[in-house]
Amino acid sequence: MGNKPMHKVLVVDDEEPILELLKYNLEKDGYEVKTAADGMRAIEIARKFIPDLVLLDIMMPKMDGVETCRLIREIPEMQKAFVVFLTARSEEYSEVAAFDVGADDYITKPIKPRALMSRITALFRRETKKVSPASLISIGDLTIDRVSYTIKVRNKEINLPKKEFELLYFLAQNPNKVFSREDLLQNIWGTDVYVLARTVDVHIRKVREKIGEDYITTVKGVGYKFSLS
Repeated sequence: MGNKPMHKVLVVDDEEPILELLKYNLEKDGYEVKTAADGMRAIEIARKFIPDLVLLDIMMPKMDGVETCRLIREIPEMQKAFVVFLTARSEEYSEVAAFDVGADDYITKPIKPRALMSRITALFRRETKKVSPASLISIGDLTIDRVSYTIKVRNKEINLPKKEFELLYFLAQNPNKVFSREDLLQNIWGTDVYVLARTVDVHIRKVREKIGEDYITTVKGVGYKFSLS
């Protein structure tokens, strides 16, 4: 534990026993932890605490987890943070909605603390491996800066949630190469996270809405590629 960097975690759930359980296990593993019992309070804490990870329930008073995640992702300093849903909701539409607003993982309750700690460790380990010297990509009117997590299209800065940014960055690193949905799921979300293939389509659509239709091409029946024209 002594060699582990001190990551900050915000746990959001309206059930006090779950907050206490997660706080205990996270602090035992060396994380700095704050808790919130509803979405509105979570946003207040996130703005000041700037956590590296948010563990978030869906069904909460005042504001549900999906809306909370969407608003957290609008905080500029939270663009790089991980958001993991921990919820009793197992329906596909809830999972799709969670990834649609920028979730990195979706775990159904009941929570198994040691398994959760392993998933969290894997998230941070994968993030460390992603950092590379080739941090700036400039193609035509598009500039992608991996260090500052900023994108410019025709010198206009555009904010993308974490997974949308990483999807665009990965495709732009491999121009004119076609990737299947499964390839993109493995490279962006990793093998530790179960994500529906439809999630890739949702993220591609959102990226296109923000940067334009010209950069990412659909190869029918195969997948997607970043096109150099």
